[in-house]
Amino acid sequence: MDALSLLRHHGDAETGDGLIDFAVNVQGSSPPRWLQKRLAAKLTDLGAYPTTAADRLARETIARRHGRDPEEVLLLSGGAEGFAMLPRLRPALAAVINPSFTEPELALREADVAVHQVMLSAPYLLDPSRVPEAADMVVIGNPTNPTSVLHDRADILALRRPGRILVVDEAFMDAVPAEEHSVAGDRFDDVLVLRSLTKTWALAGLRCGYALGDPDVLARLTHGRAHWPVGTLQIEAITACSEPAAVEISRNAAASIAVDRDAMITRLREAGIDVHTPARAPFLLVKIPSADTVRRQLRADGIAVRRCDTFPGLPPGHIRVAVRGPEQVDVLLTALTRALESHRGSRRTS
Repeated sequence: MDALSLLRHHGDAETGDGLIDFAVNVQGSSPPRWLQKRLAAKLTDLGAYPTTAADRLARETIARRHGRDPEEVLLLSGGAEGFAMLPRLRPALAAVINPSFTEPELALREADVAVHQVMLSAPYLLDPSRVPEAADMVVIGNPTNPTSVLHDRADILALRRPGRILVVDEAFMDAVPAEEHSVAGDRFDDVLVLRSLTKTWALAGLRCGYALGDPDVLARLTHGRAHWPVGTLQIEAITACSEPAAVEISRNAAASIAVDRDAMITRLREAGIDVHTPARAPFLLVKIPSADTVRRQLRADGIAVRRCDTFPGLPPGHIRVAVRGPEQVDVLLTALTRALESHRGSRRTS
C-alpha cells in the first residue's frame, strides 16, 4: 500500500460478519431505543428539505451544552467532514501531531497542502516546542487515537500562535469522565474543535458531528459547501444527543468505560501483554511481537482488532483494541494468549 492508502485505512476495514469487533470504537451495535424512536418519528418529514429552524435548534442545543453561541457551532455530516473542510482555511504549512487519526493529514495532503509530521515517541506526550513556528495550522487529537493519551489542556493551548489555527479533534472526548482537558467550551478565535457523536451513540452509519469555533473561521470552512449538507435525521440525532438528558447518559457511559478499561488493562497485563498507559480513551494500544501475524491469527479465531502500521510515527509491533466488557475480553484474552503462544512456539522451532 502507498502512503496515502495507509492514511485512508480505518478500523471498519478490519471487521466482518461473525467477528467479535475490537477494531471499531463504536459503543454498541445500534443506537439506544429512545434515540431510535426520536429518529423514527422524523421519517415522515423526509419528503421535505431540512429546515433552517431545525438547524438553528440543533446549534442552540449544542451551544448551551458547551457554553457557546449558536453562531460558534457548525453541524457536520460526521466529524470526518470537518477534516475534509480544513484545506478551505488555506494553510501554507500544517503541522500534524503523530501518531494520530490519519484523516486530517490525508485531507490536507490530497489538497496539496504542505504537511509537517510532528512525531511523538513513547509515552507520546505533547511537546509544543517541537511544532515549527512557521506552521499556520496545527492538528492534534485529544484524547489521541491510537495511543489513548489525553493531553493536558494547558499543553494544547500552548500550541496557539498569532496567525495560526489550532484544530483539536475531540472525537472521543465524550468518553472521558467530566470531559477533562477539553477546550470545547473555550472561546478563542484561533481554535477549532471537532466533535463526533457516532462513537458513544452508535451512529456511525448516520454520520453526525459538529465543529466549534469563531464564526469567521466556520464561514471559511463552509465556503462552497453544498446546500442541505446535513440531513433531517442527522440534525435530529445531533439535537437529541446534545440535550441535557443525553449528556448525562454519556457521562454515565464514560464512567462505565473507565471501569471496563481499567479492568481490561489489569487482565491484559496479568497475561503478560504490554499495554500503553496512561490510557483515557475507549481503546487501548497494545504492543505485541509480530503484530501482523498475531492480528491475522485473531481474525482466524473470530476476533477483529485494529492494525496500527498505518499510523505515522508509531513503531512496528502494535495493535489497537476497543474497550469492551468482561465477557468479550475473556474471548479476546483466550485467543490472544493462544496466538502469542503459537508465535513463541514457531520461533523456538525455527
